[in-house]
Order: sequence, then structure tokens, then C-alpha cells
Amino acid sequence: MTPQIDQIARAVLYEGYLLYPYRPSAMKNQQRWNFGVLYPPAWSATQTGSDRSYFQTECVTVCSEGAELTVSVRFLQIVKREETAGTWQEAIERRVTLDPMLVVALTENRLVHSFSVSGEDSTAAEDAVRKFPVHGQVEVSSARIRPGVFRLTVRVRNVGAFPAETRDVALVHSLASAHAVLQLNNGAFVSQLDAPETLRDDAAACQNIGVWPVLVGEAGTRDTILASPIILYEYPELAPESKGDLFDGTEIDEILTLRILTLSDAEKEEVRRSDDRARRILERLETSPPEHLLELHGAMRGMRQARSDAWSAWDTLDSGAVESSVVNGVELKKGDRVRLRPRKRADIFDTLLEGRVAVVEAVEQDFENKIHFAVVLEDDPVRDLGELRQAGHRFFFSSEEVEPVESIHS
Repeated sequence: MTPQIDQIARAVLYEGYLLYPYRPSAMKNQQRWNFGVLYPPAWSATQTGSDRSYFQTECVTVCSEGAELTVSVRFLQIVKREETAGTWQEAIERRVTLDPMLVVALTENRLVHSFSVSGEDSTAAEDAVRKFPVHGQVEVSSARIRPGVFRLTVRVRNVGAFPAETRDVALVHSLASAHAVLQLNNGAFVSQLDAPETLRDDAAACQNIGVWPVLVGEAGTRDTILASPIILYEYPELAPESKGDLFDGTEIDEILTLRILTLSDAEKEEVRRSDDRARRILERLETSPPEHLLELHGAMRGMRQARSDAWSAWDTLDSGAVESSVVNGVELKKGDRVRLRPRKRADIFDTLLEGRVAVVEAVEQDFENKIHFAVVLEDDPVRDLGELRQAGHRFFFSSEEVEPVESIHS
């Protein structure tokens, strides 16, 4: 498994592990939010919805007779830590990797591999970690669709025979954040999202329960599939600006970083005395240089020049800003007062701003030569934010949606 794939799998493993503000006493951390939890059958049988005891992934592969498949299953074992500071749940990373298997051989004999993790407790001078046994099973098989084309099936089960009266009891005997990585040698996986026409019906016939298979690795490669309990696109990537785990940090690293750094001293101390992974997050953020935070503020990726003639036409405008525009016979320019008359009713602001007096902050012309007035509300107590072009304090209206104050008759 390449470092890139391992990073993606780790992000899936810890998504929802612990939520901001990363304190065990926080209400949202009184119940776990891990995705892909495989509960003991005794619990899942009494529940409805997503409390299942297994997941299944199926995918189509085009491969030679000598193609080999490797399957790796990863999950978290939930443990209870009891210290003088209190009691909370933590997790131990677990991985079960099967030896390479011939895809052709799996059509005749499915492979069933059982595994268990320890339930032994460990104690130290001031704390104790209680671990509960977890028993699982991995089943792998293949079916020949036509020469050189196979459907692979991987099913991971929780097979522990533990009675569970409550979710907390069931959870410590569960496989949390369970997912699988399938790697193929001498073959290629078929995308579930963009299968070629000749294989589209075969891919559509695959049954995926509790996980979704996506291609991972370098874009264009087709030798590795991640069966993820979280919906992902093909070839997911971690943002290079992200410096480490945040557990609930998908796309919001900056705001989470700022919020964590503004925790009170008492809240930070609780984080330090509790979960070790949360403590490492706090230490990393408190020692990060300022430039790391600036990197999180925004980035542009994937910009494409769709039409060269459109860009050339835009260049001829020199700038979208114009000095003024005439409305109802009155020339309006920056600094003039207008009354707003929204017509589109596109959102709640069009209702709230009806009849309000605003000040023109800029007059702009779009690519189609239409005039728009950028305005800030005259009575906005933080009007300077609008002048700094901050969303929620600066609004755009067409010429038909503003009235010069001087032309209004009572």
C-alpha cells in the first residue's frame, strides 16, 4: 500500500472518531460518531437502519488467469480508559491482511478467514485500559462473467456471540470504522462510477452493502480499490495544506484550527488529560507557525481555460468596473444613496432588503454588458465589512432593482 493510499485509508478510519471541541465531557462526544461500525449480530438483529453486523463490496475486474488479489481490512477496537481524571473511550488500530489469492482459484473455492483481537485489560499506576474481545470474519470469492472478466466479492462480518443490552456495550465488541483495501496484481478494476460501455451492466449488477468501492492511488491507475463507509469520489486526495488529523476536519481545517486555539485554558487542560490523539492535535496546533494557518485560508485548483475567445472578449473590457450608470434619469456612482427594490425573490435577502436604503459601493459591468450595483446598507453597524467586500454585508442588484433616493416621491 503506497503512502498516498494509506493516508486516505487513515482519514476514513478516523473520520468522526472524536468531534470538536475534542473534550470527552462535550455532549457530542458522549456518543461515538464513527462510520462503518459492524456490531455484534445479537445487537444488529434487534435494530433497524445502519446498525449492521457486516459489509459487502463487489467490483468487476479485467485480469489474466494469473492475477492475484490482496485484501486488507482495517478497523478500530474501542476500549475504555479509566483514570483519576475520569473515564472515556479510546481506540486501538487493527489491521487484518490476507495473503495474495489467485482470482481464478476463488471461483472454485471461496476463502474464509476468521480473526480475533484480545480482550485483555492493562493497568498502570494511575489508569487502566479495559479491552473487550472482538471476533470477525473475512470472506472472499469471485465469479467468472466471461473470459478475462470477473466479479469479486468481499464480505466482512462481526461474528462475536456477545449479548448486548445497550449500544455502548455492543460498541466495545464492534469493528468501528471498518473498511477494506483491495489490491490487484496483473489486472485492473472497473470503475463503479464510470465503467466502459461494454462493462457498464456488469458494474451495475454489483451489490455493495454498507461500503462503496472507489479507485484510489494515482489518477488513472486501476489496481487498488477502497471499500469505504464514507461516500467518496474516485481518486480522493488529501489537501496538501492539511498538516494532520482533525477527525471531523473535512474541508474545514481552518475554522477548526481557529476554534481549537481559542479554547479556554481549562478546556485545553481537559483535552491534554484525556484522549492521547486529541492531545497530539492540540500540541501540533499550538506549536504550528503562523504560515501554516495562512495556507489553510484558501487555494485554487483545477482552473481551466474553457474558451479562449471568451477570455479574449473579457480582456477587451479592461475591467468590470465603470464610473457610473443612469437609472430613472439620475446618474448613479459610488457613494450615492439608493432604495432597494428586489424583483427576483431568489433568497431570503430579497425579502429582508425590500425598501432598505443602501449606499453604492461600486458600479460594475458583467460579460454581457449588464450593469450591477454593489451596495452596502446605510444602517449596517458593520458597514465597513461590506466595504471590504465581505459576504453578507455587500449585495448586488441590477439597474431595475434600485431607485435613486432623490427620485422617490412620498
